[in-house]
Amino acid sequence: MISYNKLLENFKYLLKENGLKFTSQRELILKFLYEHDEHFTPEEINDRLKHIYPNITIGIATIYRTLTLLEDAGVITSISFGAQGKRYELGLKKHHDHLVCIKCGKIFEFFDEIIEERQKVIAQKFQFKMTDHSMKLIGICSECQKSES
Repeated sequence: MISYNKLLENFKYLLKENGLKFTSQRELILKFLYEHDEHFTPEEINDRLKHIYPNITIGIATIYRTLTLLEDAGVITSISFGAQGKRYELGLKKHHDHLVCIKCGKIFEFFDEIIEERQKVIAQKFQFKMTDHSMKLIGICSECQKSES
């Protein structure tokens, strides 16, 4: 994975290209995503940053704008939960897909070579030039299935 210093350098360039200032608040958002290997809503990021840095004020609007900028640049990715919003993760990890529990909201990452190959075959069958893809399987995790019994 890319080093944090290289990511930060790219982030500063991205901000400049979009006419935005580099601020410590924006850097903390980037650093948080780099250091945490989970999927977060903007509100969860806000809550965690308030807890980690109680003396620094970061507005929720700054978080949303920074996440949008990072997502548009391909630095982070999101999983949409419809009316419940999006969850974000650093997009610089090796490709993976997701299992999403509709009961507890947990997200499990997985990679399956057979699925990856089938997608290529299907794209070729339809003469479709696939440039990217994402897969989200929705259901109920084993823990929630146990609690239902």
